[in-house]
Amino acid sequence: MLRVGILVAALVGITAAPPLVGLTAAPAHAMAPTPVVAAPSKGTEVCVVTDERLIEISGMVATDDGYVVVNDSADLESRRKIFFLDRSCKVTRTVSYPSRPRDTEDVAMARDGTIWIADIGDNDRARTNIALWRLAKGAKAPVLHRLSYPDGAHDAEALLLAGDGTPIVVTKDPGTPRLYVPDGPLKAGATVRMRKAGEFVLPRTGTDNPWSAFGRLMVTGGATAPDGSRVVLRTYADAIEFDVTDGNVVEAVTRGVPRITPLPDEPQGESITYSRDGRLLLTVSETSDQPATTRPTVLGYTPEGRPAPAPTANATGPGSASTSESSASPASSRAQPSEGPDGAFVARLLGGLGLAMVALAVVGVLGVLAFRR
Repeated sequence: MLRVGILVAALVGITAAPPLVGLTAAPAHAMAPTPVVAAPSKGTEVCVVTDERLIEISGMVATDDGYVVVNDSADLESRRKIFFLDRSCKVTRTVSYPSRPRDTEDVAMARDGTIWIADIGDNDRARTNIALWRLAKGAKAPVLHRLSYPDGAHDAEALLLAGDGTPIVVTKDPGTPRLYVPDGPLKAGATVRMRKAGEFVLPRTGTDNPWSAFGRLMVTGGATAPDGSRVVLRTYADAIEFDVTDGNVVEAVTRGVPRITPLPDEPQGESITYSRDGRLLLTVSETSDQPATTRPTVLGYTPEGRPAPAPTANATGPGSASTSESSASPASSRAQPSEGPDGAFVARLLGGLGLAMVALAVVGVLGVLAFRR
């Protein structure tokens, strides 16, 4: 059912988009700059999660002494918790929600230690509002904050934090994810309307993953570096990283030049975070649809295209790199974006044609299968 859901979501996103994905001139931020792409390589195992409750991990953030993870919309009450893990991925404690969440998809941690849980999943695009759960450092239970989109329901699985702590929801709209931010201060017990802050075109890659082209079209998780200098969004296939200036995450994602770190052949890549020293990207997959012996495994990847930061005295968190070797690509490999609305228009036009061709091919295959039946 998951694979069918991904196919339907991709087709819905394609058909719901304007003809040819925007035949009107697109703003410069909607362009798809040429990314820097690393050669595909497998991640390095950091630790294995053995707790039977954690087979649908959809969000993860690294802390000073381990990880915080949440499951996707779990049917069992025992799985609907906020799980704290140590550095060996062993569960040390859990925190319950005061009411039932709908579909928790991502986790982020603010600089003051506050944990944010993004209850933003909506496979059927039927929710009238979404939610963020705020777990203050040392608190016994999270506080619920409701949000609503200004333009109808969206499925979303990624949460970023701006430099000032503003939460940014990144949708799973195929090909062209959208960014939404609260249009005012969050209020416990009230619903705050959001506003669309921007959108961007996902870079095209050929990284292998269980869902082929469709797996490269949808954002399934996100993270902000501990020092706020970078953010990363992931698909089922790749990590897409941007540099952040002055805490302006929206500007970084919608106008920045992405660097691609392939995450090849992860079973169901939903989660991504930075190690506490910022030197590694850490991922983990859901395993509910995998063979019974498959366990969620935290994998570490060296981000593509930048020198690894020098180790610091307190950089001892999980997944921290143990060497200071640089993984920087030569400066000449940094691709520069096309400039101006004309470049943006062409990029969106070509992207739209590609998506339309994929959609027609899929519809044709489905038609043949139906005829044979």
